[in-house]
Amino acid sequence: MMPTQNYDLQQLRAQIAATAARMIAQDGADYPTARKKAARQVLGVDQPQPNLMPDNAEIEDEVRRYLTLFGGAAHAERLQALRETALQVMDALADFRPYLTGAVLNGTAGEHDDIHLQLFADSAKEVEIFLLNRNVNIDISETPHFKGARHDPVETVSFLWHKEAVHAELYDFHDLRGALKPRGDGRLQRVDAAGLRALMTTDQSLEQDE
Repeated sequence: MMPTQNYDLQQLRAQIAATAARMIAQDGADYPTARKKAARQVLGVDQPQPNLMPDNAEIEDEVRRYLTLFGGAAHAERLQALRETALQVMDALADFRPYLTGAVLNGTAGEHDDIHLQLFADSAKEVEIFLLNRNVNIDISETPHFKGARHDPVETVSFLWHKEAVHAELYDFHDLRGALKPRGDGRLQRVDAAGLRALMTTDQSLEQDE
């Protein structure tokens, strides 16, 4: 279904965002894949006009709305458990300036989501040795740099912590400069352990007020 003069463009964007959100919440799809599949499902084309495609913030809002409607107490408990585990990992890795990012931070984490951290250390090898010395089995991969394609990918160590999967991207210390600015929509991109504790306290207070 392609847009006509009688069909509002924003309605189509919202429909694509809602469809993508359902794929993310139910199946654990990543945002780019969900957006592409949702656009094909809603519009019936593989390469829609760019102005019809919702951005990540729009899809994130729809994921949050979906989880609020259908996740219920199970979602709240899952998010709380992930944040508590993330806090434990961040405390253990405090020497490497850990920051939480992703779905566990923004509140859209569900049963398919893992914990994503960004560490800012003098060297990636320090982090690897720290974990190995504590008998933590690690897998090593690469992740695109959060500053964009003009920067080299960064090493990422993945491991289990209390049965939860953790992916820690390893950045140089100087990458922290400018990294604490909020997103364009004003939302936080990453928080340290103190910020996560404050967020958890605020969320608990809101739940008690409801």
